[in-house]
Amino acid sequence: MSDWTPEAGTPPVSTPEEPDPPQDGPVADAPSFEPAEPAPLGVERTPTGRAEVDALLERLADADHLPADGHTEVYEDVHRGLKDALTSLDARPAAAPGPPRPGPTPAYDNTHDHRS
Repeated sequence: MSDWTPEAGTPPVSTPEEPDPPQDGPVADAPSFEPAEPAPLGVERTPTGRAEVDALLERLADADHLPADGHTEVYEDVHRGLKDALTSLDARPAAAPGPPRPGPTPAYDNTHDHRS
């Protein structure tokens, strides 16, 4: 062991038998630049009672297992489906084909009646 001590203000120097002291600051707290693994958001989906809409909302769960750059495709697909479902609510049902409706009865014209 040595009797040598550093002067005040001098950073400590480690010797081969001593481990380096933990460092504070930017090196110890350096952020990781690796993307985080996909994780479910845990958003609860309340059933709407319309099978088509409920299926689209369940499709959102597919994004839980994709990296962020894959979310756009799922969101656009669900948005398109919901838009179509809303548009279909505004459409009037087509008239069912049936027998022709009788029109007005023509007035009897006896001018061409040539009976004698």
